[in-house]
Formats: sequence, structure tokens, C-alpha cells
Amino acid sequence: MHLDFALMLASAVVGLLVGLTGVGGGALMTPMLVLLFGVAPSAAITSDLVAALFMKPAGVVVHWKRHNVNGELVRALCYGSLPGAFAGTYVLSRLGHSPTHEHLLQVLLGVALIVGAVSILARALRQTHVTSRELVAKRTATTLVGALGGFMVGLTSVGAGSLIVVLLLVLYPTIRNDQLVGTDLAQSVPLTLSATLGTLLFNHVNFLLTTSIVVGSVPMVIVGSLLSSRSNGYLLRLVITATVLLSGLKYVGAPVAVLGVATLGLATFVGLLSWRRHRANVVLIPESI
Repeated sequence: MHLDFALMLASAVVGLLVGLTGVGGGALMTPMLVLLFGVAPSAAITSDLVAALFMKPAGVVVHWKRHNVNGELVRALCYGSLPGAFAGTYVLSRLGHSPTHEHLLQVLLGVALIVGAVSILARALRQTHVTSRELVAKRTATTLVGALGGFMVGLTSVGAGSLIVVLLLVLYPTIRNDQLVGTDLAQSVPLTLSATLGTLLFNHVNFLLTTSIVVGSVPMVIVGSLLSSRSNGYLLRLVITATVLLSGLKYVGAPVAVLGVATLGLATFVGLLSWRRHRANVVLIPESI
């Protein structure tokens, strides 16, 4: 078996960024495979889904040890996300692999990336420091969130780290940020397992491609997770999210002029958010001394 060294190196970079910033692997790995390596969207999605099964657990262990996982929310999400992910992989298999269907899948992937990226940027815009010690679970609404997020993960490999997080924030606006991330990571493991099972049953998986991704990304996810506790990845997370949004626009066929305007707008937006964050930190420092 011959592994692609360039693909392993690129996967290592993605894995490091995922560990550092918490941006979902599907929002980074799948566009990289399609745009840089010319992999067909269907093959990129299925390989990324299987590889994600090896990338997720490391982050969950860290958050579990820090008591950042809300078990009740995880269960409610899984009631929806497990069948949703399975259904998404089935729909993916029914789309077929003709050029027309591959283009349709590329557009769907672009829409998912745009929605996820805009959701993350909107969350950054309204992020507060409000905390809550105890949450009252809204089981039905949470299960519906899991079903929607799971279906999008199964269909496009995007959704667990962006769409579900933002929808949870809408349902539980006072949830702590660390608990929000930890809970989403914990539910993403069984979600990914369900998506992987559906992928193996309904779709063809390029195991050589998948192995290259796993070998390159998994060690660097761990490294990135360890480094993230020592540094502030806020600016890096915003830059990556903006890049994901531009990738989504490219997928849906946005002309060069639109991409140029979007790049300038996003650069300004990210700069303003970073300046606001820096100013807030400067104000908070004297009060904590």
C-alpha cells in the first residue's frame, strides 16, 4: 500500500488547525481534498467521515476529564443525530456518481460550508461571558437539532462542529462555552460512528485515501489540542472560518468579483472582531488584578 505523502502532510496541517481552534474537520478536510487534490466530492465526503471516527475521541477525553460534558444534552442530541446521520449517508449513496450528481453534491457541500461558517461568525459576533451552573434540557428541541445536524454530517460531512453548536447556543444561550464545545464533541463521536457505519454500508470508501488522512491528521489533532490550552486561537479560528466561507462560495459557483468583495468584507469583519476582543481583554485586565 502506497500512501500519498503530500496528502498526509496536508492532513497533518488540517489536524493541527482542528486541534488548535475547534473548527470542525469536515469544514476543512473535505474542501482541501476537493480543491487542492482534485478528489471527487462524494469520495472526499466518505473518506472524511471514516477518518473523523479516529479524530474525534482525543478531544472528548480532554473535555470529559474537565467535566465539560452535559450527559443529558448528549443523550437528547444522539436520539436525533444517530438516525439523522444514517439517513444522510443513504441519501448520499442515492445521489450517484455521475458528473451531474457530483456537481449537485458540490453545491450542497458549498451551502453547508456557507451556513456553518456564517453560523460560527455570528456566534463570535454575539459571544458573551454569561455562565450557567445548571441547564434545563429541552429534550424535543434538542433531539430535532441533533437530527438536522446528523443528516447534514451524513450528507456532506459538515455540521457537527458548526451547525449543531450554533443551534445549541440558540436553545441554551447561557451555556458555558467550554460545556458547549465539550457536549458537542461528546455527541459527535456516536454521530460519527453512525455516519461511518452508513458510509460503509451504502457508499464506496477509498481506504487508501482514508488511511493517508488518518495517518497525517490524528497525531496533529492531539498536538493541536495540547497547544490550544496554552494559546488563544480566537483570531486563527476566525481566519479559518472566513476561509471556509470563501470555499463554500467557490463551491456554489460564485464569480471572481463576488469572491473578491467577500474577501475584503471578511477581512474587515475579522479585523473588527479581533479588535473588539482585544479591547475587551484590555478593559478586563485591571479589574482582575
